[in-house]
Amino acid sequence: MNKLLVIGLALLMSGCATARTLDAAKPGAPVVYSGTRLDLYAMNGGCCAMDRFGAEAPSNPGVDLPGSALLDTLLLPLSLLTVIGVSFQATGGL
Repeated sequence: MNKLLVIGLALLMSGCATARTLDAAKPGAPVVYSGTRLDLYAMNGGCCAMDRFGAEAPSNPGVDLPGSALLDTLLLPLSLLTVIGVSFQATGGL
């Protein structure tokens, strides 16, 4: 059972729409629930994901949708702060 879970997580993360849109950093692209929105856009036959989101849609958006929705929900506070213009100047370490 653990092998199946690991394989499933690897498949989801290899094409994760949320990770793709966060990495794209396209000006004007959606930020809040961006991965979920990209999956829904692809499932509804959207033609130009690269132009709208700055990232290609995953090959299986229906499979990716639950994982992207979960990750988008976890990142919601940060994405809302990004939308209102709050930036973090994090530096340092140990």
